[in-house]
Amino acid sequence: MGTISALNDTPDVSDSTSQVPITTTEPVAAEDSLVVANSKFPKWPVVLVGVLMLFGIAAAIAWPINLPYYALAPGPVYDVDDFVIIDDANVPTGGLVEGESAAGGEGELFFLTVSLAEVNLFEYIGGLIDESVDLRPREVIRPTGVSQDDLRRQNIDLMVQSQQDAIFVALTKLGYDVTFSGEGARIIEITPGSAAEGVLEPEDIIVEVDGEPIEFSTEAVEQVGGRAVGETLTLKVNRPINETEFETFEVRVTLGPHIDDPERGMIGVLLTNARVDIDFPVDVVIDSQNIGGPSAGMMFTLEIIDLLDEGDLTKGNRIAGTGTINTDGDVGPIGGIRQKVFAAIDAGADYVLVPLGNFDDAADAAGDRIEVVPIAHIDEALEFLANL
Repeated sequence: MGTISALNDTPDVSDSTSQVPITTTEPVAAEDSLVVANSKFPKWPVVLVGVLMLFGIAAAIAWPINLPYYALAPGPVYDVDDFVIIDDANVPTGGLVEGESAAGGEGELFFLTVSLAEVNLFEYIGGLIDESVDLRPREVIRPTGVSQDDLRRQNIDLMVQSQQDAIFVALTKLGYDVTFSGEGARIIEITPGSAAEGVLEPEDIIVEVDGEPIEFSTEAVEQVGGRAVGETLTLKVNRPINETEFETFEVRVTLGPHIDDPERGMIGVLLTNARVDIDFPVDVVIDSQNIGGPSAGMMFTLEIIDLLDEGDLTKGNRIAGTGTINTDGDVGPIGGIRQKVFAAIDAGADYVLVPLGNFDDAADAAGDRIEVVPIAHIDEALEFLANL
């Protein structure tokens, strides 16, 4: 019989008449085996796959979890012409075409919006990087105890009030006689832990603040705004007994710190308008298309004037703008001004009209990319447009 050599060597067989498979129990060198394995199967892909899987699992778990922050980002830019409808049947000049300026101008008026959403971890990180996004603590946007539905309801009410104020100011500027009256500021919600808790109730209607009559919610906000923490106000309140009867009383409220600014005073209520009676001599309809908030007031006012008056306010320019309006024609500051300026730039506007109180932040966001025009009263906006 021949001898058996190590594995993979050729065996020496002396019996040529019968060949059978030859095996051996001699072990293979471990280092030889490892060299072969490592050359075929490197470890780093396995590690990489494992890391990616862990990251994916972590992302899947973290994605639906919102942080206590809201992101303010540039929202859609809307052509105001798409929102204002005027029935020309009782317009003295007549001949208006729905959705068109009387002069058929080629310019456009835009109002600006902000996109507001709660964020998860990844969106929060993105917001820190993106210059057009601002992050705000949740309690600043939606105070504790106020639901998302409550916030939405208040913003819709503010939009309705803004529309009525815009129609009033526009028609008054054009010389129409308008009757416009309200019955006070109705409380929607009480902020827990605020000065109002235990003193006021939802559905209460504030009709006076320190002796000043209150017809609309915006007037109540103006009366309280700017007051210091610890200051005491006297409120006259109508509390409903049934659908037609009220209990009227006075209550003194000491202002607590504002959620957004601890140095400012706050009653701690969400407000809307009680019943409003308006007699407009021209039928003007503003379709808000489910957009909330009061910041389109100035632009609605300009659009109504543009439709009813001769000439073209825009002189062929693309004019974007934002700002509240009250019945005196004052243009008030709004939130999210940086985001709105970025939106105006992206929309290719030639100018952006902003409230005087927001001018510094707006100019900082704009840089040299768009001309920012500060407006304190509707007359200033009309004067700027007239001089284009």
